Amino acid sequence: ISFLFASAISVELYYIFATVWGREQYTLYGILFIVFFILLSVTGCISVALTYFQLSAEDYKWWWRSIFSAGSTGVFVFIYATFYYVQRSNMDGLLQAVEFFGYTLLTCYAFFLTLGTVSFFASLHFVRYIYRNVKMD
Repeated sequence: ISFLFASAISVELYYIFATVWGREQYTLYGILFIVFFILLSVTGCISVALTYFQLSAEDYKWWWRSIFSAGSTGVFVFIYATFYYVQRSNMDGLLQAVEFFGYTLLTCYAFFLTLGTVSFFASLHFVRYIYRNVKMD
């Protein structure tokens, strides 16, 4: 399942990188907007599932793990960006490499923070909900 998810992300990332760093024109803004909201909802659902598994194993230190589990998608984006730079772009030289990887690092960090925040608040809402409704007999 993760291979299919990663391949779907790779297709979108190719078009985005080709638009930003290449000379192509991106025309699928509506689809990108929909995919972004699907990404946010999938991130929240996966975060809740991982938090549930962690709480079931009686590990109650879920907060940082919820941030890093979803934020690690930013690491995947950076790995794909490195692949794109080496295999698919025509860039060479130190200045282009510094510019490409500098902007890519900033973008991946923003991606990490965004998805980590969504994941944390989804897990927080889930934990508050289940502990509010726990009945002690």
